[in-house]
Amino acid sequence: METLPDYLTPGLDIVFIGLNPSVISVRAGHYFANPRNRFWSAFNKSGLLDEEVGPELDHTLPQYGIGLTDVVKRPTSQGSGLTAADYRQWAPVLKGKLEQFRPLVACYHGMMAYRNYLWHGEGIRLGTGTLGRQSHRIGDTRVFVTPNPSPANASYSISDLVGWYVDLASFVREFKGT
Repeated sequence: METLPDYLTPGLDIVFIGLNPSVISVRAGHYFANPRNRFWSAFNKSGLLDEEVGPELDHTLPQYGIGLTDVVKRPTSQGSGLTAADYRQWAPVLKGKLEQFRPLVACYHGMMAYRNYLWHGEGIRLGTGTLGRQSHRIGDTRVFVTPNPSPANASYSISDLVGWYVDLASFVREFKGT
């Protein structure tokens, strides 16, 4: 299966976890490569990094303490194309990666990603849930949920997304002691 690689190393501050890679991103070979996806625009305005990066530099993020992966590695045109079998297959794999690499914070893009991870990876049912800091931990890893930056989730503006990434940066600083 053609998919995007994980950008994971031990000691990361943040691992961004998408629902699954889009077909457009897999064809381009980079995370959030759809020009209508708002991740890179919001990320670059948030101050999480001092320099601007885009999809073509996604592989460099681990050197800044940031990783990328997905709940499900099977690409689809939309998240609605995923099945319960996809989550059953891939959520436990993600749990293993998070336990192995032990990032400070796992940041899920969207409640759908987090809810499906919890149910299929840990057997925990979550109702509607709320964005932001979560009380649940995955091993020592803290959890934060932001809105999904996908163009299909237009109810959140770029400004909204920037605000969530600024909150994420504050959350990380709180536990790094900086």
